[in-house]
Amino acid sequence: MTQDVIINKVSSSSLITIDLEAYYPTQVQAIFDLKEFLFMGLILKEKDFRQALKEHHFAQYKDAVLTITCTADAIIPVWAYMLIAAYAQPYASSIHTSTPAQSILTQLLANINAIPTAQYQDQRVVVKGCGDKHIDHAAYVAITTLLRPVAKSIMYGEPCSTVPIYKATQA
Repeated sequence: MTQDVIINKVSSSSLITIDLEAYYPTQVQAIFDLKEFLFMGLILKEKDFRQALKEHHFAQYKDAVLTITCTADAIIPVWAYMLIAAYAQPYASSIHTSTPAQSILTQLLANINAIPTAQYQDQRVVVKGCGDKHIDHAAYVAITTLLRPVAKSIMYGEPCSTVPIYKATQA
């Protein structure tokens, strides 16, 4: 009786797997909620706001990615965001005005767009589909548009079960 040898075709293939979780922001995320600085939760009083910012401990944002947001349904003047940025800039590594989720997405997209594409020239690439972190659809669009000009093919999923996305045509 002969034994059949099982060959792992996935591990011996020339596929390159990209896990977008590897590009997920790793820096500490901090939130500055303007709601805490509003009179009656609705109104920004300039004099009180300026005083509160002077007393606020901005050093707590040292080396963090700071997201300025307002969870109250209030109209915030543009200069208020500028003033917060002026106070936070010496401490925070970067400052965004959005929701925390949008801030993380902005950072993720910047990390993806910084990927050097030379290593993917004429390669078969699989963009991993499942993981522990939520990866926004925009990240999958970004990696596709980044790799399409250089990759031989782009697939989505796991190396053992992929969905074809793009295949270069022979010239």
